Amino acid sequence: MPEGDNRERDCCDACGAVHYVNPRPVIGTIPVWGEEILLCRRAIEPRHGFWTLPAGFMEVGETTAEGAVRETLEEAGARVELGPLFSMIDVPAVEQVHLFYRARLLDLTFAAGTESLEVRLFRASEIPWDDLAFRTVSATLRLFLDDRARGSFGVHTLEIVHGRPPAPAAA
Repeated sequence: MPEGDNRERDCCDACGAVHYVNPRPVIGTIPVWGEEILLCRRAIEPRHGFWTLPAGFMEVGETTAEGAVRETLEEAGARVELGPLFSMIDVPAVEQVHLFYRARLLDLTFAAGTESLEVRLFRASEIPWDDLAFRTVSATLRLFLDDRARGSFGVHTLEIVHGRPPAPAAA
């Protein structure tokens, strides 16, 4: 445990430098066109062949908003107008925090990127719930559809702990 810290960390024996292991931000969008939502079918592991919102790891030197726009372009070939943050989901079991922004497609020009098998628009009734890749995606989509039906969007924080359904984060 480094001096002044409250937990064990990997430290260099020679110089004492602390090697921090921190959560990795995963950022993406909920791209919509009218009443439809754009989803990508994954061409990579984990969850190859399953559907997801366009999202991926944030890169050094970019903001979360820039990363969300970049990931949407890379995975879905889609250009979006970014809206506000919609959900932030803690996933401590995999050392990640997932952030999804609301977004409006600028046009219907989209195509699968190298990490996607296909990309398509879904109406709420068509979403392949049993074939969604991640619990963060299904939780975000359910919250989005609930908010849209209510006519009022909020910002949602959740925790996904292995073996338990998604739960709102403690205030």
